[in-house]
Amino acid sequence: MAFSDLYSSGKHKQEIGHFANVVKIAKADGIISDDERALLAKVGKKLNITVEEFKIIFEQPEKFPTNSPISYDDRIERLYRLSKMVLANGEAKLVEVKLMQKIAVRLNFKSERTEKICKEAINLVLNNSDLDSFTAAIKNVDQA
Repeated sequence: MAFSDLYSSGKHKQEIGHFANVVKIAKADGIISDDERALLAKVGKKLNITVEEFKIIFEQPEKFPTNSPISYDDRIERLYRLSKMVLANGEAKLVEVKLMQKIAVRLNFKSERTEKICKEAINLVLNNSDLDSFTAAIKNVDQA
């Protein structure tokens, strides 16, 4: 499958870009734990990533750009998934957090607020917040 074949629709293109970002975070520390692999499988399924696409994206996630959704709630949901991957192995490693902050900027969160937003996102996931609570809290931090 050629890389260009992965871009069948705008929505799927966004999902591929998001999945590639989740993979980048999983790979950031050089080790992919069993918990990270399980989360990648779950996220891939939720985003309708085929097995073939999964393999291609997993091998070269840097080939796929971030395509930020227009919807603010969709961008927050992506931040939620990124936060879950940062914490998939039980700890937030600095290299993963820094990458998450860069991705948050590409998701159109304001650069001057990304550190605070990402810190809050990690705390919320650490405290098992559901997506609705997470969304409300991130909106509060982002608009403060």
